[in-house]
Amino acid sequence: MRINLTKKDLVKVIYMQLGFSKLIAENLLDDFLFSITENIKDEKKLKLSKFGTFTVRKKKSRIGRNPKTKERKIISERNVILFKASKEFKEFINLKEK
Repeated sequence: MRINLTKKDLVKVIYMQLGFSKLIAENLLDDFLFSITENIKDEKKLKLSKFGTFTVRKKKSRIGRNPKTKERKIISERNVILFKASKEFKEFINLKEK
């Protein structure tokens, strides 16, 4: 069983199910992903109904250490993306197959 789902796989699914050409399917997927990333970047939050919510959180700088060398370094302040699955998505994942 494969673990990774690639962009090529998604383009193939769109191509097979909707009947668009592969180029149109790839452009559609690119536009969709661009819309999601731009919205998260601008609004700091994105809710996809029945899927989940993406939010941006600012992490403060802190002191970290390399476990091998024990060298201490400052980890800079940065933004991280959090994902919280919706109730419907969690229920779908936990359905028992009959």
